[in-house]
Amino acid sequence: MAEPDSRNSVYLFVEHTGRVFIRAVEEAGYLCALLIESFFWLICGPFFKQPVRSPAIFSQMMAIGIAAAPIVFILSFAVGIMLAIQIIYNLRIFGAESQVVGGVALSVTREFGPLITSILVAGRSGSALAARIGTMQVNQEVDALRVMGINPVRYLVSPSLMAMLIMLPTLTFFSDIAGILGGALYASVEIGLGLEAYAFQTLEILKMDDIYQGLIKSVVFAVIISLIGVSNGFMVSGGAEGVGKATTRSVVLSISYIVVADMIFTYFLNR
Repeated sequence: MAEPDSRNSVYLFVEHTGRVFIRAVEEAGYLCALLIESFFWLICGPFFKQPVRSPAIFSQMMAIGIAAAPIVFILSFAVGIMLAIQIIYNLRIFGAESQVVGGVALSVTREFGPLITSILVAGRSGSALAARIGTMQVNQEVDALRVMGINPVRYLVSPSLMAMLIMLPTLTFFSDIAGILGGALYASVEIGLGLEAYAFQTLEILKMDDIYQGLIKSVVFAVIISLIGVSNGFMVSGGAEGVGKATTRSVVLSISYIVVADMIFTYFLNR
């Protein structure tokens, strides 16, 4: 009796694994199609007399970037202080506390600036995209757009993607400045390193490649956040409960993909 049960369990496991794999491939294909169609409308929309509306892009830029700037500054400033605390504590063993400048500058620009900013935007704006489009999907407003001859991707996705591509790198650069400033203020208090000397050493140590590395990551993270948010919104079903699940799923997937993408980028860009 145990042998049929064992075979049945193996069969169910293989079937479940296959279904999960198929769903993952389907979702990846849907995300790629969504990305291509979004860029199509951004680039070719004016030639079809259906351009992506500039006011919609600016509205999304305000919601994604300007409104998020204060919290990005606060969190990045705090991360800069925490990095300075840890680096000074560890370097004090070797009597090299002044090397905190390079540690903070490189850590913030290469890793923590784009990562902290992207996670924050994913939780703040990515979830908002999923909730807004999900609510429209439940209320059949997306179907109404199609009936009126308005392409939902052009109307809803392309402005959000464009705004994210502009504002996330901008916020990342702003985050770099805030993080370095936090480290500088703590270093000036803890080891007496003046702000002018700290800034001079930072400019000596940092190279444009270090800043570009963080900005390139932020562009990829912007695509991830936008596509995950809008795709989960379009796939909503089941009323208000479905909207809540899609919002939660979009945040979890966005942060997971961001961390994995950051790991891959870090591996290849630092070889």
